[in-house]
Amino acid sequence: MHMEPLIGPRVKLRPMLASDGPDLVQAAADGELWKLPYTFVPSAETVDSYIRTALEGRADGTVIPFITQIIEPKRVIGSTRFWKIDWENRKLEIGWTWLSAAWQRTFANTEAKLLMLRFAFERLNCVRVQFMTDEMNETSCAALLRLGAKQEGIVRHDLLMPDGRKRDSVQFSIIDEEWPDVRRALEERLKETSESGLSSSETVPAAIQPKR
Repeated sequence: MHMEPLIGPRVKLRPMLASDGPDLVQAAADGELWKLPYTFVPSAETVDSYIRTALEGRADGTVIPFITQIIEPKRVIGSTRFWKIDWENRKLEIGWTWLSAAWQRTFANTEAKLLMLRFAFERLNCVRVQFMTDEMNETSCAALLRLGAKQEGIVRHDLLMPDGRKRDSVQFSIIDEEWPDVRRALEERLKETSESGLSSSETVPAAIQPKR
């Protein structure tokens, strides 16, 4: 499907391009995120494969990958994607999400998630949006609960990580009946940070949610 950018007041999610490698590596270098033990973030050595996998999934119709940008000043700060898209059953997963270290625990993640959830439930008419994160990533688990997602259980030995570790993943979801309340809560949180006039490093925490 043709995908237009998802644009909020301060964050823009635009479709990933084959030429985005240098910007992604520069964003990931803020915090050397490729060293994180519980997620997959591209380095200079892996970014070509990272983008190729994303674009192959888009061609297959099961993935919609985005580049996360701050609108002002314009800069790439991370990436995220819809994937495991099941058109017949109207469900998908939000994952592969990461943000540069300077933009973690800011409005950026909350605004990006609101854009994605709004598109999933109100444009794609999804009945379920799910999230998976490493059991050892307590920050991500807490952030998903603050988002309004419900924890469903543990998927054991869900992934083999680059270091050979067998990752157990925590599964969360938001369903269509819950979306109106989740949306109101996220909009209120973003309104508070906008009205506070605080800089990006001082806004209400919205922790990075690094996942597969």
